[in-house]
Amino acid sequence: MSTLTIRLPDDKADKIRDMARMKGISVNKLFDEWTAQMLTEMDVERRFRVMAAQGNPQAALRILEKVDQIHPSNP
Repeated sequence: MSTLTIRLPDDKADKIRDMARMKGISVNKLFDEWTAQMLTEMDVERRFRVMAAQGNPQAALRILEKVDQIHPSNP
């Protein structure tokens, strides 16, 4: 396990401590949850970009047209 030191303005640090206290967890656990969420979002975006680069735009548009036929949007 790694230890990181971060510098934050006092008002932000106070709000983070308050948030952790309200959730009933430690500041360390709060940051662990935040970083897990951010890293997951980054991985999902990376996978999406790889898939998009390999995709076929015309085929995707045909699929979206079928979806619109089945579930027309409200104007």
